Amino acid sequence: MTVDVYWRIGMEGDHASLRTPRRYNRGNAGTYGPGNIAPAIRGGGLDDYTYLDHVAAVAKASESAGFLGGLLPSFPVTDDPWAFAAALAAETSTYRFMVAFQPGFLHPVQAARMSASLQRATNGRLVYNIISGGGGPAQLWWGDKVSHDDRYARTSEFLDVLRGVWDGEPFDHAGRFYQTEGAALPPGLAGQPFPEVYFSGSSGAAVAAAGRHADYYLSWLEPFADLRAKFDGVRRNAETLGRTPKFAVRIDIVARHTEEAAWAEIEKGWAFVDRDAANRAAQGDSVGAARISGWVPETITGYRDLEVQPNVWCGFSLIRGGPAFGLVGSYEQVAQRLDELLDLGVDAFILAGNPHLEEAYRVGEEVLPLLGRSRFTQPDAPASVLATAR
Repeated sequence: MTVDVYWRIGMEGDHASLRTPRRYNRGNAGTYGPGNIAPAIRGGGLDDYTYLDHVAAVAKASESAGFLGGLLPSFPVTDDPWAFAAALAAETSTYRFMVAFQPGFLHPVQAARMSASLQRATNGRLVYNIISGGGGPAQLWWGDKVSHDDRYARTSEFLDVLRGVWDGEPFDHAGRFYQTEGAALPPGLAGQPFPEVYFSGSSGAAVAAAGRHADYYLSWLEPFADLRAKFDGVRRNAETLGRTPKFAVRIDIVARHTEEAAWAEIEKGWAFVDRDAANRAAQGDSVGAARISGWVPETITGYRDLEVQPNVWCGFSLIRGGPAFGLVGSYEQVAQRLDELLDLGVDAFILAGNPHLEEAYRVGEEVLPLLGRSRFTQPDAPASVLATAR
């Protein structure tokens, strides 16, 4: 068995640790002040070390630490991940760039041209993270008022058209959201490797669309039994279409030499808990976000109240934005939980930690070598081979 392991790139900025979650000192959407790393104010002006330079350092660190590639998220407060992928490609060798995007904001023919251009320029290192949006204020920021289920219908039609033009033959399409007449990629771009599709969404509409299009159905971490039930539903839906999806999980990690040291990091970050901020961030019609909020108890006496099963903690969204669930424990415990997810049917991971640069080295050096060690036939192979073998 093989498993693909990606690292999350902090496109929205980063902070020094969960102990300082409200101090984004490594690039952010606001102003730049003294103490910032990328860029910094030195001698009264911004230095030449940009946030793109810092992101490049994270990409190179995670590539050298054994990760197959990096997820480039997309939010209203971030740079564009397509542009960053193009800029970062020259900074890495084989590293794959998983570009997160909402199909509704691009025409599929233009998206095909952009994708094929990146594939040709990078020797096939583009991966799709297809997201259809969580509704609410964040969706309106993009000027998108399409309803929840219709967003997934639009996504499905988008991918139909994108695939239709990919090989260069004239493609006609008259659909609900898109129309084309004789659309095709030029000969120099046609026939490039089609990017792998990571597709997320927990609703019935999302699962139906994933069944048609996903190479990997991507989920946030949940309690393992719930995750298994979700995967079973996706699998059943795909089987009716004659397809067999793979599964991926996005997971935040706090791993240290001992379990006590890992929980000490959480305890220090607990001083910054902001439940109101987490509730505001969860506004919208995302079924996945609603599932997560159901696991967070209304009454919390301490951070360990949120450990729903050994080493599985659902309090991350109370400390910083993003998914609620992650893994907390020693290197061996975190690797064991990841192995249990492999047993559950997971084929790929997108791992993350704050700060992204230092934690890429830590997880790559301390956790990845322990991952799936009983599953591989080459026990003496280096960690980078074991973690990214295909």
